[in-house]
Amino acid sequence: MSIDLSELPDRITGPGAWAGPEMAADPERWLATLALEDIAELEGAAMHYLSLGRDVGEITAAAFPLPRFGAHLAVLREKLLHGVGVEVLRGLPVAGYDQRMAATIFCGIGAHLGSARSQNAAGHILGHVRDTGARADDPKTRIYQTSARQSFHTDSADVVGLLCLKTAREGGTSLLVSAESIYNVMRARRPDLLVRLFDPIATDRRGEVPEGAKPYMEIPPLSWHGGKLTVFYQRQYIDSAQRFEGAMRLTPDHVAALDMFDALANDPALHFEMQLQPGDMQFVYNHAQLHDRTGFTDWPDPKDRRHLLRLWLSLPGDRELPPVFAERYGSLEVGQRGGIITPETRLHAPLD
Repeated sequence: MSIDLSELPDRITGPGAWAGPEMAADPERWLATLALEDIAELEGAAMHYLSLGRDVGEITAAAFPLPRFGAHLAVLREKLLHGVGVEVLRGLPVAGYDQRMAATIFCGIGAHLGSARSQNAAGHILGHVRDTGARADDPKTRIYQTSARQSFHTDSADVVGLLCLKTAREGGTSLLVSAESIYNVMRARRPDLLVRLFDPIATDRRGEVPEGAKPYMEIPPLSWHGGKLTVFYQRQYIDSAQRFEGAMRLTPDHVAALDMFDALANDPALHFEMQLQPGDMQFVYNHAQLHDRTGFTDWPDPKDRRHLLRLWLSLPGDRELPPVFAERYGSLEVGQRGGIITPETRLHAPLD
């Protein structure tokens, strides 16, 4: 059942309702450069943790002490939850690290922000974003495993973090857009289409199905809950979910609403882009922002190819989510929710 327009605000205001050109013109709102003292502290904490001989996937904030930089990470958590919803930490010298060292620092930072969640049916809490040669048109492929354009989407956790290890030869640009800003435009121009995005539109699970669940989720692209707008969106997976007989059929109005949402996300007046550099760590709040990546051409030598590490995090102090999110998140407990869990899932952090 669709929401009534009278239940929705005429306009959403606040730091998360930003316009892309404003963010691009003022990088101090979302970019922080690591000081030499921060890098030294991170490296020291990583060497301490590695000396314990424990798995990177078991890292905790207590085992990764950051008496100096931890204060910034507390501010970063607030920025993600209640501010602009994105930050890039720049300057980690990853060229001088092996992959275990880079992963330990990244997971240690993640442990100070929240709890790491499983990113796939295999239980990977540390993901590897790179082109595996998978086909983008295969309905069981997740798009991050290809070099294709991703399109604007959210991930199945409160926050997604990326650590750039290596860049592509060409392309692979990161793009960000505010769901609240898209909402504001649709509310003003086409409120009749906006309300269709609050319908239980099906999203394909791409073969990663929890026990007893349908092969698709019925979480609306937009939800209004607890006085907040929450977005859950991946257009390719919405389209491919139509292959399932039980999925809600998309009407012409649904398609028009999804098309308008996509067009606004791709409008340079709303989104902004950045080219992540090796050592950049990007954190994005999934419930209010969407992210994208352009297609890319990689290097011929496998050791030079584009490679990012990824974390999905659940943050303490976050908003309550609508009950329907249990279809994807399982538990809705703040600080312990999100990720992909199937009967075969065993949590671990693969280093390669």
